Amino acid sequence: MIEAVGLTKRYGDKTAVYNLSFQVRPGTVTGFLGPNGSGKSTTMRMILGLDNPTSGTVTIGGYPYRKLPNAPRQVGALLDAKAVHGGRSARNHLLSLAQLSGIPARRVDEVLGVVGLQDVAKKRSKGFSLGMGQRLGIAAALLGDPQVLLFDEPVNGLDPEGILWVRNLMKALAAEGRTVFVSSHLMSEMALTADHLIVIGRGQLLSDMSVTDFISANSADFARVRTPDTEPQLREKLTSALTEAGGHVLPEQDGALRVTGLPLPRISDLAHAADVRLWELSPHQASLEEAYMRMTQGAVDYRSTVDQKAGLQQPLPPGAQPPMPVPGQGQAGWYAPPPPQQGGRPVPGQAPAAGPYGAQPGPYGAPQGHPGAPGAPNPYAQGQAPAMPAAAPAPAVAPAPAPADLTKTQPEDDAR
Repeated sequence: MIEAVGLTKRYGDKTAVYNLSFQVRPGTVTGFLGPNGSGKSTTMRMILGLDNPTSGTVTIGGYPYRKLPNAPRQVGALLDAKAVHGGRSARNHLLSLAQLSGIPARRVDEVLGVVGLQDVAKKRSKGFSLGMGQRLGIAAALLGDPQVLLFDEPVNGLDPEGILWVRNLMKALAAEGRTVFVSSHLMSEMALTADHLIVIGRGQLLSDMSVTDFISANSADFARVRTPDTEPQLREKLTSALTEAGGHVLPEQDGALRVTGLPLPRISDLAHAADVRLWELSPHQASLEEAYMRMTQGAVDYRSTVDQKAGLQQPLPPGAQPPMPVPGQGQAGWYAPPPPQQGGRPVPGQAPAAGPYGAQPGPYGAPQGHPGAPGAPNPYAQGQAPAMPAAAPAPAVAPAPAPADLTKTQPEDDAR
């Protein structure tokens, strides 16, 4: 079992992990989720003794990693699949790790077969693809047959068959009673692999619960109801009946109704009592991705702003065109990034508040009014080339002296 208590890590003025406490229990696959920069990799490095915590403790089976006897036989990890000597073959890489830990050589061939690299065991790893490198990293983690395993993005670069293999491998390892801790950004894969979730944001714990409980706690379940499209009056009739019964009804773009606040049997009874035929009555539960986005929307450090093409697109003047509706605006979980001039990071090429382009130079240094500047008239629009300015007479300047012949030996060189 992995246990962290009050784990904190600071790098100068930056706090990567703050007061983080959790347990990773054996027998289940525990997913480790969080936005970029949330502290997942730092936490895993502290678990493995690669970084020292500023405060707090993290133990494996009750001991810090560095005090575990023959740690590679108790803990296996994949943090960076590229951490391999490219000049060594896959087999020699694993063999060197086995010899350092007192693992018999026959185990090397076993794990090569487990990860499917037995046919390329004698090839140098520098020629491996990203997916092959991931398989080699997983083989190194399994080398000592450990009871605790940590994987950081284990399916990165794998094809669908490889992703399915990793999924089944994680479940099989957990079924054997091992502790499996997996960090990933693929929500769909985590939903199929993990039994428990630990979610952090900006270095702090956000959630520590099962996948089912996490989705239920961070999503709004609703029912989809559809009446015959040829009879719109039935939809209006059903909407009134559901609203009077305390339900909340919202129309969807495809003509269906989204109903919250009423269970499915109650919706069916109300429709029957109102003599309304139903074409659809189905429950909707949010996916892990939807629940994750709702949970972590306030802990994301890197957000996209509107792409202004580095200042190459002239913004429309106010009132020139009515604003387009934003899908999802006003609904729960909707987020609109602030304009860059309101405290956000400046967008490259964006002009200051004095005006969209004002008297500033263009994106490539051309002043306003130059044919290459944004918003300048195009001289080629009428199919004619612009008139070239008359050449100015060259000023009377004395001819420059001819450069010295550097191939001739200078007196200083002769003296040397």
